[in-house]
Amino acid sequence: MAEFQIGGRIIRTGDRPFVIAEAGVNHEGDLAMAERLIAQAAEAGADAIKFQTYKADKLAAVDSPAYWQESSTQREYFRRYDRFDEPEYRHLASVARRYGIAFISTPFDLEAVDFLEPLVAVYKVASADITHVQLLRYIARKKKPVILSTGASTLAEIATAVDVLKENGAPQVALLHCILHYPTDYAEANLRFIAYLAKVFPDCVVGYSDHTRPDQGMALLTAAALSGASIIEKHFTLDKTLPGNDHYHAMNPGDLKLLTDNLRIVWDALGSEQRELLPAELLARARARRSLVARSFIGKGTRITAEELIAKRPGSGIPANQIDQVVGRMAALDIPADTILEWSMLI
Repeated sequence: MAEFQIGGRIIRTGDRPFVIAEAGVNHEGDLAMAERLIAQAAEAGADAIKFQTYKADKLAAVDSPAYWQESSTQREYFRRYDRFDEPEYRHLASVARRYGIAFISTPFDLEAVDFLEPLVAVYKVASADITHVQLLRYIARKKKPVILSTGASTLAEIATAVDVLKENGAPQVALLHCILHYPTDYAEANLRFIAYLAKVFPDCVVGYSDHTRPDQGMALLTAAALSGASIIEKHFTLDKTLPGNDHYHAMNPGDLKLLTDNLRIVWDALGSEQRELLPAELLARARARRSLVARSFIGKGTRITAEELIAKRPGSGIPANQIDQVVGRMAALDIPADTILEWSMLI
């Protein structure tokens, strides 16, 4: 069974999923908003809060056309949100510790890997960087577990990235199925691929990073968990109506609370593969099952026939499944109609 560790939490295939609230840069460069995102994620039951650490000039060239509905270039777009530096991330990590929630941030350059190293227990690699071999090697040499998103990737690209990470020191790799389309249509989510990814990479814990619009009951992410996702990651915002960036396909605190409640209820209900009688079932077993009952008066010495018997509740007498052992026996005494039969009444 594959395992993956984030801080003190060991995640095993089949366990209740580890939930990551992907704040990304939905703080809009406002440190107070970033603190509120941490507080609200913790209150709603997330296991981790995740940010994104980049500088636009290191991330995108001047001529970098956007691949979503934006009129600006990628560099211009990302410059709106790259206001945090090392001191801000150190502060946010301390806030996360105060709220008892794991702090994660995705580094997009080598310098970010270095200053995040003392702040994170695990590194996250974005889907778009699955072929960024230099970044993969640099992260792996920190010898911490790595979560790798796999959006817009082939199996061969995923396998190569896993090999690079493991060969360079990453002790554990978790893979997140992801569709790199904003927002992802429900019909594009392809949740069945989660189980297939786990089959192809049995040594990796597998999860799901979601870009769909939150449905009313958070059913899609609950289904992803039941499809085998041991880590659930979804963008998180305080207000889905805010313009730009990732707010429009993110979950808000109410959505996150619904998701974490769903997962607790479902995992409590899943139980185990064993079927044992529960103490709570014993009264129902005794009173709702049926006993053999005299359909009409049966005189002493009468050889009992099936036509003289009926099965009725409760199950305190001769069980209904013993009818073949009763038919043909003689009554040891007079048995009034509607009497629950006991073995002592028969010869």
